[in-house]
Amino acid sequence: MSKIAVILGAESDSDIADQVTGVLDRGGYDYDLQVISAHRNPEKLDDYIRESDALVFIAIAGLSAALPGVVAARTGKPVIGVPVSKKLGGLDALLSIAQMPPGVPVACVGIDNGRNAAHLAIRMLSMRDNP
Repeated sequence: MSKIAVILGAESDSDIADQVTGVLDRGGYDYDLQVISAHRNPEKLDDYIRESDALVFIAIAGLSAALPGVVAARTGKPVIGVPVSKKLGGLDALLSIAQMPPGVPVACVGIDNGRNAAHLAIRMLSMRDNP
């Protein structure tokens, strides 16, 4: 069972995913890494979220950065959004992730800060494992 699911909106976000997986690898955490676009593959994303046994989702996305919100709308599990600096210095993605509607919470780390997303996921899991 992978406790952490890492989802990239596009292959071009792989440098940020490498930050996430580097932290998780060093800590010995099991994870599942997928590239699934919320816009281009919505059915595949829905299936993945529904079938995943992950306890925390990390969603990496730039531009409109819809991925974290779409994931959060389909699960009651924690979702961490990582905004990517594709345009406007990443401010478009940051605001898209941080400004979720009521009832669709997404934790948001800094622009291009995959490391902090991994550290936050680890802290979330430690609360569950060590109450």
